Amino acid sequence: MLEVSNLDTFYGRIQVLWGVSLKIDQAEIVALVGANGAGKTTLLNTISGLLPPASGSVEFLGKRIDGLQSHAIVELGMSHIPEGRKLFPDMSVRENLEMGAYSKRVWKRKQETLDEVYQLFPILKARQRQLAKTLSGGEQQMVAMGRGLMSRPTLCIIDEPSSGLAPLVVDGIFRIIQGLRDQGIAIFLIEQNVQQTLEIADRAYVLENGRVILAGESKKLLQEELIRKAYLGL
Repeated sequence: MLEVSNLDTFYGRIQVLWGVSLKIDQAEIVALVGANGAGKTTLLNTISGLLPPASGSVEFLGKRIDGLQSHAIVELGMSHIPEGRKLFPDMSVRENLEMGAYSKRVWKRKQETLDEVYQLFPILKARQRQLAKTLSGGEQQMVAMGRGLMSRPTLCIIDEPSSGLAPLVVDGIFRIIQGLRDQGIAIFLIEQNVQQTLEIADRAYVLENGRVILAGESKKLLQEELIRKAYLGL
């Protein structure tokens, strides 16, 4: 579904990604693990068209998308749920969700998709007229995820969904992510909670200083000494 090959990305004159390659298949959760500053968000922004790569390629559903603008990538079926939620604070829950359905491909099914999002996150239906800035952190994350799903993606990139949330809320978010995979949506998950992430992911990549240093099945990576020492404190 997604294939990244030998990707180099710069911020100005500073190189952040070095020859990054990875792939994501249909209906699987792939995790990206790494310390702060490793280049994880830069990689996501490059994939989703927010940053241009200096070299390398990104293919989605067999089509080269590096060089395409973000809205064109969304139109193809990729959704990016950013770190920090990035909601429109003075817009209602419903208005925030509807912003995710702006693309021509899904606009006509907006109400149908909205009903599906409300089934997934019932609290959002009860709060649909409430301003986003008045919601709790967990509710705001639900809005961010719901907005990303309004574009009816086949691949959903999710950046740090558990940031600042209580453990019980995080458990619920992770169950929903697993449910999306079971519905056939591929998930590219970036998350600081390495133990919990590797437990639900099918495969994972470890990014360090802008380079992929380890990759494989998540259950096997949980046993790797590097992962246990650097990320699990074992």
